[in-house]
Amino acid sequence: MDPVAALSEIAFHLERDRAPQFKVQAFRKAAATIGAWIPDELAARARDGRLKATKGIGASTFEVIRQALDGDVPGRLAKLRAEESSPLTDGGRALAAQIRGDLHSHSDWSDGTTPIPLMIDGAVGLGREYLALTDHSPNLTVAHGLTAERLTEQLEVVAELDHDAPALRLLTGIEVDILDDGSLDQTPELLDRLDVVVASIHSHLRADRATMTERMLGAVNHPRTSILGHCTGRLVEGSRGTRPPSEFDAERVFAACAENDVAVEINARPERQDPPDDLIATALAAGCLFSIDSDAHAPGQLALLDYGIERAAANGVPAERIITTWPVERLLEWTGR
Repeated sequence: MDPVAALSEIAFHLERDRAPQFKVQAFRKAAATIGAWIPDELAARARDGRLKATKGIGASTFEVIRQALDGDVPGRLAKLRAEESSPLTDGGRALAAQIRGDLHSHSDWSDGTTPIPLMIDGAVGLGREYLALTDHSPNLTVAHGLTAERLTEQLEVVAELDHDAPALRLLTGIEVDILDDGSLDQTPELLDRLDVVVASIHSHLRADRATMTERMLGAVNHPRTSILGHCTGRLVEGSRGTRPPSEFDAERVFAACAENDVAVEINARPERQDPPDDLIATALAAGCLFSIDSDAHAPGQLALLDYGIERAAANGVPAERIITTWPVERLLEWTGR
């Protein structure tokens, strides 16, 4: 087995399982280190002891490489493959077969953990037809949000990578902060250049109901907003602890989403499960469109989309109202409306 592929697949499984980042990075760094060598050089380094002494190669990663060089599936990888499970029921699997893309993902340009090409590889491996890169906007400094200058630079990089990735359409995008006054945290000129704009609240989540409602309405009424991201901001589990949902007038906000043709995100991350089931029902009744998104910050987290797919299926969301089931041409016609 190719050692780089083995290390990368182990990292992917660990990311999907939300393992601690230091464990994931051990395998990502080892893959990057040995990927610079031709196979004969790697084999020679493994034989003469230089590989074991190489910075970035630990005992676990060395054993994976050694077993792969011997032509075996490394034991660590075989175990992860055997333990892999899916949240999908029959209804979820039927909907999953109709999903074409993912419109919310992050790279190491903001608070993601890997370069954009690795996110592309992860999406291609999962059979996605398109992926939107939606790194954070500048207000979210803790997430290294993109200034206008950095986003402009990223657009050029995305154009090149999209050209070089025929198996997947890489879409330009942003997860833009909804500011306190309801405006969007990026210049209008740059928002006009993007394929997808996910508008989300990341600050002052405990503001009163009226304030949150007006803030969200400001973003939903903005002509460049495509998707209302993780609308309650809640956390129900995970390493960051828990956080109660924000309070807002869901009927007014979702009515505005339907009127402005803004999709409500079903955020697939298990720690978010956002919106809650009752708000999905409210959005359905309001006539909203939906976008099932992974909010992935690493390649393996793209596979978490299944959790959102299962929740959509369980709540009776019709496939035709889920924009991530649409072909990319229809999607881009809609986002560019």
